Amino acid sequence: MQAIRFALAALVTGLSAQAASAACYIVYGADKQVVYRAQTPPVDMSRQLHETLPLVVPGGTMVFSLDSSGCELEINLLPVAGTSRASLARAGVRAPRAPRG
Repeated sequence: MQAIRFALAALVTGLSAQAASAACYIVYGADKQVVYRAQTPPVDMSRQLHETLPLVVPGGTMVFSLDSSGCELEINLLPVAGTSRASLARAGVRAPRAPRG
């Protein structure tokens, strides 16, 4: 009986941890307009933001939170002209996804 209670508690803890890992990433351009909103980060989060974000959105800012409400509808207006995927990879920046239409 004790083992069942422990297993149930572990299951509930595991399920709640999955919900807490959801996030919303919003990137504002230099003109303060939203250029990116999604549940996946537009840059490599293992590096510092001041190293990666200016390569993708010069003058931009990024806000992220654990609350994913409002992030269901993705926005991806990040500029990719003149930036190759290879140069982004060397800089540690993840290139934005292609539109799915």
